[in-house]
Amino acid sequence: MLQNMKALIFDLDGTVVDSMGIWREIDIAYLKRHGHELPEDLQDSIEGMSFYDTAKYFQKRFQITDSLEQIMDDWNQMAFQKYSEEVPLKEHIPTLLQYCKKHQIKIGLATSNSRKLATEVLQQRGILQYFDGIMTGCGKLASKPAPDIYLACARELCVSPDECLVFEDLPAGIIAGNRAGMKTCAVFDEYSKHLDEEKHNLANYYINSYSEIDEIMINEDVL
Repeated sequence: MLQNMKALIFDLDGTVVDSMGIWREIDIAYLKRHGHELPEDLQDSIEGMSFYDTAKYFQKRFQITDSLEQIMDDWNQMAFQKYSEEVPLKEHIPTLLQYCKKHQIKIGLATSNSRKLATEVLQQRGILQYFDGIMTGCGKLASKPAPDIYLACARELCVSPDECLVFEDLPAGIIAGNRAGMKTCAVFDEYSKHLDEEKHNLANYYINSYSEIDEIMINEDVL
C-alpha cells in the first residue's frame, strides 16, 4: 500500500478524528436556533461540500439572513469546545504518522472543514507537527468530489498526484482522490457504515482500522 508513495493525504472528519456525529448535533442545534428541524436528507445533500459552500447551501435552503461569515463563525464557535474536548483520534493513527516521518513520507490534510477547527483539533491531539501541508474548505476551491483540494494539497507538498495515497471516509472524498489521479484508501467510520459497499467499490484499498496498516506494511516488506 505504501510502496512508491511519497505522500499520504488525509481527510479530517471521520478519517483522522471521530467527529462526524458531532456535526449532526451541531446541525440540529443550529437549525433549531433558526426555527428548523434537521431534514433527513441533509447529510447526503452536503456530503463533500466545503465549509464555505455548506454555509451558502444553508443560507439558501433555510433562508438564513446572516452573512456567510456569520454562519461559519457560529459553526466554529459551536464546534470549538467539542473539537477541543470531546473529539478523539482514530485509533492507531499516531503510529502511522510517526512511521511516515521516520521514512520521510510527507503528510497532508485536505478537509472540507475550517482551518481554525482543523488546526485546533490536530494541536489538541498532539499531532499537528506531523503535517507538512494543510488545505481546507474555506477558500475558492471546488468542493469534493471535485479533485481540486487534493491537487492543491499535492502542490503544497511538492509531490506528483500519482505519488499520493488518500485516506477518506466518504464516497465524495474517495471520488475526489480518484479524480486527482491518486491512490485511495477508504476508512471505516461508524457514521458512514451504511455506505461501506460503495466505499469498497470506489477505493483501491479499505481498512477498518489503522492497525491494519502495520500488517500491510509487514506483508509488503516495507518495515
